[in-house]
Amino acid sequence: MTVVTHVALQRVIGRFRPLLLGGLLATLPLAPTLAKNVPPDPDGLPPQDVKDLHYGDVLFYFYQDDYFDSITRLLAAQQLERLPNTRGEAQLLLGGLYLSLGEHVEAGKIFETLLGTANVSENVRNKAWFYLGKVWYQRGYLAESEAALRKVSDKIQPRISAERYMLLAQLMLRQDRYDDAIASLTAWHGPPDWTAYAQFNLGVALVRKGRLSDAITYLDQVGRMETSSEELLALRDKANLALGFAFMQAERPADARPILERVRLDGPYSSKALLGVGWADSSLGQFKRALVPWLALRKRSLLDSAVQESYLTVPYAYNQLGATGQAADFYNSAIESFDAESKRIDDSIDQIHSGSLLDRLLNNDKKDSLTWYWQLKTLPDAPESRYLYQLLASNEFQEGLKNYRELNFMSRNLDAWREDLAAFNDMLDTRQEAYNAQVPKADAVMSATDLGALTKKRVDFESRINEIEKSNDVAALGTPEEQKNWARLQRIENYLNSHPEDPELGEMRDRLRLLKGVMYWRLSQSFKARLWNERRSVKELETSLAETQKRTVQVSQARQSMPNNTGGFGMRVSAVSARIDQLQQRLAALSEQQNRFLQTLAIRELEMQKQRILVYQVQARYELAAIYDKTTNGPGKPKAQP
Repeated sequence: MTVVTHVALQRVIGRFRPLLLGGLLATLPLAPTLAKNVPPDPDGLPPQDVKDLHYGDVLFYFYQDDYFDSITRLLAAQQLERLPNTRGEAQLLLGGLYLSLGEHVEAGKIFETLLGTANVSENVRNKAWFYLGKVWYQRGYLAESEAALRKVSDKIQPRISAERYMLLAQLMLRQDRYDDAIASLTAWHGPPDWTAYAQFNLGVALVRKGRLSDAITYLDQVGRMETSSEELLALRDKANLALGFAFMQAERPADARPILERVRLDGPYSSKALLGVGWADSSLGQFKRALVPWLALRKRSLLDSAVQESYLTVPYAYNQLGATGQAADFYNSAIESFDAESKRIDDSIDQIHSGSLLDRLLNNDKKDSLTWYWQLKTLPDAPESRYLYQLLASNEFQEGLKNYRELNFMSRNLDAWREDLAAFNDMLDTRQEAYNAQVPKADAVMSATDLGALTKKRVDFESRINEIEKSNDVAALGTPEEQKNWARLQRIENYLNSHPEDPELGEMRDRLRLLKGVMYWRLSQSFKARLWNERRSVKELETSLAETQKRTVQVSQARQSMPNNTGGFGMRVSAVSARIDQLQQRLAALSEQQNRFLQTLAIRELEMQKQRILVYQVQARYELAAIYDKTTNGPGKPKAQP
């Protein structure tokens, strides 16, 4: 008898979507727009803006549940030291992301290192250890799970605290530590729904310790609870089933029957309940009454072990009632059904041996991302599928299938990276071709550029500006038209100076003084501004020459380093390509190993079903032979109950 129902397990493991991620989100910085609109979590750190661009890139993929890309970007950002303001938050997120991929060992190291030293609140630390313990429990690492859960203090949200206690109790039950579980659950009080789980587990622990009288109170209380929750209805059915079979084991069939009749006919435990009700009636000698639930059960799918047993209990009841003909007919029908079912199981085992089981199971999986809560929800239309429902509901197979799916995802991811590397090689080739094409042009420009002469001209130009300023030669900075007019006035002045005694030139001398004075005044007015502009031009020329010299040096260095850089990048691409090949080989080997492991689980499950059917078949043949012998040779000793 399991400790909790499959539904309960789903509640315990899957309640807080995604990861610890749900709980750790309280510790992560929100996007700037969200930080203004979302109220702060009183149990976590206050929301804050993303201060590192690359951390925002990581969160972009994280909030889309694309955990693999989020991890790769986070690791790359950490390696390149691009998260100076969010180192602690990034490590906490990385631990959660590792958990999302089942890397619980790496995640545990991160949590132990970070949460032991980082400046985080006690509530955040409690949540981190709680979710870590929860995932370890799902993975079956019970010791690690218990260690993590015990690091959680009682100062945590009531519902999380309740789930933590239930997980600890289930850990004890799975390890057969019934006394510890009883002591822990007896003293515990919590929310009503979790109280129901506590009472059920306490009742189971008491039954396993042989304390049925103490267990009755708890299991009966859960079996009578009023609820509309499908989850709690399933728990109620299981409590009634557990208590009913406990009464049967204690040889109290009269007490067991009304308890088993509480189980819903449309619930997941109805088949076992019908079988139990029939055995309770038969134990009381009421075989005609026992036929009612057993005949109803016999109409159900033969895949159910309870239905398989009903193929023997129905003719057994008829035989006890003296209807040997009907008993023989039902035994013959059972043998034929068992033969056909055994053959179908053999065919299914052959199909699984072909190696295509996992590919068919994952054929309809369209979500190309990795998340820890992924589960297979649909089965392919194949002969072996009908036998694998119980196996696929088991945590061992689901986790193994999840690992196989993750290996396939990583293999596809490596294929995509290999294609990217091919693009990098094309980029390097294109870069080399561009370099080869540009070198002659650069050489031509370099050879046609005399930086020494240009530098000398700049110096001469600056010296000329200094002389103009020193001599206050206002006309030297005039416009071409002004300089042309000034030169004409000077020629006229020179002509007049060469004829000082000519009285007819007197009027011309007066006009010359007037024109020259007006022009000199105009040139003087704009002299300082023009001088400033010229000096600015000299400065710009100096800057341009310095930039040209710098680029000349860079071109020379580029010519020297370009072949080395291209070769270096090429070597890195080749090294990464070789590493991808190695990883692909390793992934292929691991995938094959995981495939064989899951095939072994599936075949083992089918062989167990076949073995059970063979046992039932032998019993049916034996009972049929006994009926024929009794019919032929007369009454003998009554046959034992199957």
